[in-house]
Amino acid sequence: MEPRLLCWTTCFLLASWCLPVLPCPSRCLCFKSTIRCMHLMLDHIPQVPQQTTVLDLRFNRIREIPGSAFKKLKNLNTLLLNNNQIRKISRTAFEGLENLLHLYLYKNEINELDKQTFKGLVSLEQLYIHFNQLETLHPETFEDLLKLERLFLHNNKLSTIPAGSFSHLDSLKRLNSLDLEDDTRLNMFDDGTLMIRNTRESDQGIYQCMARNSAGEAKTQNAMLRYHSLPAKPSFVIQPQDTEVLIGTSTTLECMATGHPHPHITWTRDNGEALDGSRHIETSSGLHLQSITLRDHGGFTCHASNSQGSVHATANIIVQAPPQFIRSPMDQVVLEEHAVELLCEAEGRPPPVILWTKAGRRLPVEGRHTVLSSGTLRIDRVAQHDEGQYECQAVSPLGVRKVSVHLTVKPKALPVFTRLPQDAKVDVGKNINISCHAQGEPQPIITWNKAGIQITESGKFHIDSGGTLTIYDAGQADQGRYECLARNSFGLVVANMFLTVTAIQVKQAGDDFVESSILDAVQRVDSAINSTRRHLFSQKPHTPSDLLAQFRYPSDPFTVETARAGEIFEHTLQLIRDRVKQGLTVDLEGREFRYNDLVSPRYLGLIANLSGCTAHRRLPNCSDLCFHQKYRTHDGTCNNLQHPTWGASLTALVRVLQPAYENGFNSPRGAGRHNGDGRSPLPLPRLVSTVLAGTAAVTPDHRYTHMLMQWGQFLDHDLDHTVPALSTARFSDGQPCSSACTNDPPCFPIAIPPEDPRGAQAPCMFFTRSSPVCGSGTTSLMMNSVYAREQINQLTAYIDASNVYGSSERESQVLRDLSAPKGLLRTGLPWSSSGKHLLPFSSGPPTECTRGERDSHSSPCFLAGDHRANEQLALTAMHTLWFREHNRVATELSALNPHWDGDTLYQEARKIVGAELQHITYSHWLPKILGDPGMKMLREYQGYDPNVNAGIINSFATAAFRFGHTLINPILYRLNDTFGEIPEGHLPLHKAFFSPSRILEEGGIDPLLRGLFGVATKLRVPSQLLNLELTEKLFSTAHSVALDLAATNIQRGRDHGIPPYVDYRVFCNLTSVENFEDLQNEIKDLEIIQKLKKLYSTPGDIDLWPALMVEDLIPGTRVGPTLMCLFVTQFQRLRDGDRFWYENPGVFTPAQLTQLKQVSLGRVLCDNGDNIQQVQPDVFVKAEYPQGYLSCGEIPKMDLRMWQDCWEGQDDKGTHRRDREHWMKEDCINCTCESGQVTCMVKNCPLAPCLSPELMKGSCCPVCRDQRMPADASKKH
Repeated sequence: MEPRLLCWTTCFLLASWCLPVLPCPSRCLCFKSTIRCMHLMLDHIPQVPQQTTVLDLRFNRIREIPGSAFKKLKNLNTLLLNNNQIRKISRTAFEGLENLLHLYLYKNEINELDKQTFKGLVSLEQLYIHFNQLETLHPETFEDLLKLERLFLHNNKLSTIPAGSFSHLDSLKRLNSLDLEDDTRLNMFDDGTLMIRNTRESDQGIYQCMARNSAGEAKTQNAMLRYHSLPAKPSFVIQPQDTEVLIGTSTTLECMATGHPHPHITWTRDNGEALDGSRHIETSSGLHLQSITLRDHGGFTCHASNSQGSVHATANIIVQAPPQFIRSPMDQVVLEEHAVELLCEAEGRPPPVILWTKAGRRLPVEGRHTVLSSGTLRIDRVAQHDEGQYECQAVSPLGVRKVSVHLTVKPKALPVFTRLPQDAKVDVGKNINISCHAQGEPQPIITWNKAGIQITESGKFHIDSGGTLTIYDAGQADQGRYECLARNSFGLVVANMFLTVTAIQVKQAGDDFVESSILDAVQRVDSAINSTRRHLFSQKPHTPSDLLAQFRYPSDPFTVETARAGEIFEHTLQLIRDRVKQGLTVDLEGREFRYNDLVSPRYLGLIANLSGCTAHRRLPNCSDLCFHQKYRTHDGTCNNLQHPTWGASLTALVRVLQPAYENGFNSPRGAGRHNGDGRSPLPLPRLVSTVLAGTAAVTPDHRYTHMLMQWGQFLDHDLDHTVPALSTARFSDGQPCSSACTNDPPCFPIAIPPEDPRGAQAPCMFFTRSSPVCGSGTTSLMMNSVYAREQINQLTAYIDASNVYGSSERESQVLRDLSAPKGLLRTGLPWSSSGKHLLPFSSGPPTECTRGERDSHSSPCFLAGDHRANEQLALTAMHTLWFREHNRVATELSALNPHWDGDTLYQEARKIVGAELQHITYSHWLPKILGDPGMKMLREYQGYDPNVNAGIINSFATAAFRFGHTLINPILYRLNDTFGEIPEGHLPLHKAFFSPSRILEEGGIDPLLRGLFGVATKLRVPSQLLNLELTEKLFSTAHSVALDLAATNIQRGRDHGIPPYVDYRVFCNLTSVENFEDLQNEIKDLEIIQKLKKLYSTPGDIDLWPALMVEDLIPGTRVGPTLMCLFVTQFQRLRDGDRFWYENPGVFTPAQLTQLKQVSLGRVLCDNGDNIQQVQPDVFVKAEYPQGYLSCGEIPKMDLRMWQDCWEGQDDKGTHRRDREHWMKEDCINCTCESGQVTCMVKNCPLAPCLSPELMKGSCCPVCRDQRMPADASKKH
């Protein structure tokens, strides 16, 4: 039974070739109801399924057709038996074939036909019996063939045909090459002359005169009779038929046509290729194809043409090829619990099915074993019992190929230290090696941490392949506890040591230059800053580039002083270094230059003091717990009462990896490298952009709207804004950075490659470095060591709506409307259609915004909580939306709680708006970005943790969160209330920058908002990163050389000392990368890997931002694995480290929290748009208009009554009141206590009946002096 079972199993797996009841005959090709058994040397008629409609038995060795051979094939319409060795056909051979249309019997050895042979073939239209050995015919042979249209009998041995053999064949259209002596139209005279009466087209053909007697026979040469009739367009007598052919064999496509003049036959290939003259031979009856190859697969077209026209017919040569392997599996060794893939790929026609067996048994098709579409076998979570011999089988109807492979499974082994790190001491300025070795299976990766931050390769640190840590130029900042971590896929072990750095009390080479250098640095930095400020603020800006610089320039004096101090501190050290070098005969460039033995520690302290670094903000005073327990500060201090500056504005961005500077201190990665120093130069950021990032093609994301992008930008402007350089000119000589193309602080221009698409427009793009923070960025006054450069975040890190309210008390006061105690924000002009206010105009620089160099028109700039609010119109619309939301909430709270003062209303409304932003971000926006996998990693909120630093991670701000740039459309759509284009049209993105006047003059904010939630965002495709509006036209109106956002992102990463991509993979516990092929798990597009290989000499050099952007997206998300890791890390910290997180118990009451969770961005749009009446249930999700939209009345809203004060039997002064007691709180406020709840109502006064009413003491409403009666007294009479 086993062979039979195996056969049925194979049939089941090859269902596409199998038919019910009977299987496909062995070695035949079966497709649907067509059975082809050609070139198989068959000597009998095989059994085939009853549903068969086409049976092709050509080119075999069949000698006889027995009776009832096809009896059950009721559906058969075509039977091909030509090119066999058939001699005998039983009288009942074709019994039961009442639906047969075409019967091919030519090129056999048939010498006789029984008069019953074709009985029952009532539907037959075409019968081909030419090229046989027929000598006689019975008159009844064709009498049942009432529908016969074509009959070919030529090239037989017929001498006579009985009279009347065709008399009943009224449908006959074609009869070829017959002796028709008994045809009444034919007369043969005694001399042998043949006369044909009433000639017709069917008489056309080749005639031959034969003389025969008992001694033999003789034939004349062929005579061609051509029938000349009226001109006729060609028509086919025989059309070529689709033919399946085994590779290496030959076949003929038959094609014959008639017409007048006689048509000319030609052949062509459908794919445009020319015929192969050596193998494709045109004959009188068709096209003969010899030695079929795979290239012959496809269509061949027969063309018949004459002067009256042409016709053509196409047939497909379907080449059949047995399976053969194109990728064979290799023996593999895999670690236990890892995944393994055994490659196996085969080709053939029809395509073979791949089957896998182990020790002769089929593998299970579910669970850990998966056969991929390519044929590769993947085994997940490999176990010891998976070890053994596997066999890959490529199965098709033409045969089976097999190949074996052996899998070895190695047991897992946790890392074990073979050498532990030991405590050590080192003198200031010296190098030290700290050893740490481990072994395990797989071999563990060694990483080092200091103060919980992973150490990466830089000018300060080096970790060799064995795990030894080298620290260069040790300083007091390097003292502390270090952790050596050995990690493999099965576990992690940690060992630590303490490094003591000893200061040597000797005079250093730079001590003599301290005083002069610091005075020189102060003069140079202040001169450059003052020159920049005079240019920007002492005159009306003349160019948009001035405007751009004004927008980015810090407005807070403390921010300016903090950044100035950092610049002076660094520039002083650079001047000292330059002066020491001038007195030396050796080159101290690069790593060999030691900053920590440049000057003595006490002189470092002097530099810090004179530069202003020690004038750091003092520790904030968090003693007013009545306030700090209830409300946030504007600058973020005192949120974490244990660490009051965590997450505060004007503090350093935090690190998850140690910075990677070329010199270990402040030099951007790659700066100063050249081919001669053994380190490959990094590619120019502009080159990376043009090769990898820029795209003219944009694929829309049919799932999400452009609001997904816009919320990301709006949120980013709540989280981080790095302080830019205070000067746009070089400190060394005051030359503007826009005209200098050298790396001279603070200038760090982006060089343009010689072969750049822009041509020789300019050698570089404008770029300045971010301002540094003094020292380590802490509040310590002990500046006794050189610390790596860090950057300043001038915003609060928390999601607290600082983009609405500002990040300092000073900014908040400018934004508030203090004219009345209503807790409102300042307002601008009312929009005519709705009466709702626009943002106020800015009263400080910049005060005017221009559209571009060619447009002299200018308009006021809007004022908001973030200085970038005017950057592009959709962002301005979002700022308008949320400032209105604050005023809406404050106004409603005032009506509910008339006893609240302005500060209380302001703070409560601010608290609610911040909570709304948090809820929308984590409940509605993040799930689209992170998907289910990321939200599971983010986990549910567990409560506030004061040990979590909510500060913004430098790599998140500089690289990861810039993923939103890949979602930006090149056009800002502006839609009317029926979601059609407004008359002013849509806007190319580069025309939307710094042009707030378009809101005033071109429809307000509603068209822009509808364009965000009514249009698909750009799909994040690794091969289509940034549209050309961002790489070729960014701020083109503000710069003579348009900026490139992708190049800017890469340059900013190097400016900030962001380590390479591969280091973040280690941080995220992804596989380590040794070569470019190791990237294929996360970047499967081989073309992208080739581009990376072309740009970077080693994977260890790849910049973080471009690598994050080209990672394959995790299914169901919009991020790759490394980006997912960084997102989850940052958003966990922002939530868990925020004491005022809206879900933290005590921040809001349970009833208030329930209402906050009703909030959606769609509801905010309905409440604060000018005339937005319809939105989707989720405005981040694309929907069709109008069926996918709801009216605003159907969108849930927050009930602010949960914020109404309930005194529980006490008034606001603590006085207990009786139930149903009434009293006057003030002249116009009447209060009542009912069921323990105090409710106060404000009396509304009518207009006074006089011109100058006066408010009298003890009276609520104004009275008229003459009448001395209340203004509403007239109603009482």
